[in-house]
Amino acid sequence: MRVKRYVVNALPEAVSMIRTDLGKDAVILDSKEIRVGGFMGMFGKKKMEVIAAVETGAQKNAETQQRKPSPEVNAVVEQILQTAQRSNTAVMEPPQLPTVPIIEKPSDKRIEREQFIIDEIRDLREYMVKLTKQQSDHNTLSEPLLALKDRLILQEMEHELVDKLIDTLLEEQKQSERIFDNKEVWLNATRIIEGWLEPYSKAQLNTEVRVLHFVGPTGVGKTTTIAKLAAEQTIKLGKKVGFITSDTYRIAAVDQLRTYANILNVPLEVVFSPMDLPKAHKQLESRDLILMDTAGRNFRSELHVSEVNSLLQTKEPSETILVLSLTGKTTDMAIVAERFSKFGINKVLFTKLDETIVYGAILNLILKYELYPTHMASGQTVPDDIEPFQAKKYVQMLLGASEYE
Repeated sequence: MRVKRYVVNALPEAVSMIRTDLGKDAVILDSKEIRVGGFMGMFGKKKMEVIAAVETGAQKNAETQQRKPSPEVNAVVEQILQTAQRSNTAVMEPPQLPTVPIIEKPSDKRIEREQFIIDEIRDLREYMVKLTKQQSDHNTLSEPLLALKDRLILQEMEHELVDKLIDTLLEEQKQSERIFDNKEVWLNATRIIEGWLEPYSKAQLNTEVRVLHFVGPTGVGKTTTIAKLAAEQTIKLGKKVGFITSDTYRIAAVDQLRTYANILNVPLEVVFSPMDLPKAHKQLESRDLILMDTAGRNFRSELHVSEVNSLLQTKEPSETILVLSLTGKTTDMAIVAERFSKFGINKVLFTKLDETIVYGAILNLILKYELYPTHMASGQTVPDDIEPFQAKKYVQMLLGASEYE
């Protein structure tokens, strides 16, 4: 075997020299970048060191006789060498010696790319299944059932719940051996959804607790809701009410609650940390009921949820109400509900019903997270624009009664 070392500027240059010196049968054994010249290893020029070899004599002839390259192989090799000579920036991997095969570990980017493709295929498959089902529904469902399904999808009701409702109606229709008309579809859908809500629809504020905490994202209307409930408790029920607020992140928040406190003649205590709570409760010990406002934070962060939860700890009997606005995204509301459910918070109050015509999120959240709705609020009028949650009234809003009667 004849072995020769080359020092060149680029690999294609070495390929050309090797082919001239050693012939087409030469093999590159190794290639690496080196520095030539300079001072003590510094300031040297970058070069490529290439080690090539070729079989000689009888050994070469014997191997040639055993394995003579086909014309196709020669053509491919010729094309590779021509490409290498044309590109000064081309990078050629040195051929591997016939040793134990090395299994290359996939890179993070490759894994990421493959996972992305898998996810895309999965999403495409789900979309095709959904599309097929929709086409099937249009071929098999009656007009009243199709109208109901379209209505509920527009109301952003979870697709699983929509399918469950339609399947139940189809089964009832099958048992009755006739096709339901518009009114029958609406009446039966109303009955079924009210049945789903029945275990959750009689929730109220706990009258046996002395402290009510209100938590929720920024801008859902917690402070106004607290004022409405305080007016109801004070004017209608004659209770002595006190306010506590920890919402010191917004400059106007304390002033807003203080304005309501002055109007209702209710004392207000401001706390900046959990250590201030005992003093605030002491100041309000003569009150029958304490309503506590908390800061709206990024409750998609478990850290912020934990921070707020630390303010809800009290020795006195208490209850926490999650306040959610129907103008928010269903996905965001679901994340907030999930975060707080870990702390045992399962009562919810929905606000801003007057600012939307889409009500499916209420049903989705109640059933998925087993939340108990206490009130629904709309508008800014204190104390009128709030009422206890009523399943029947809500279902009428969801289904759009006037469209089916």
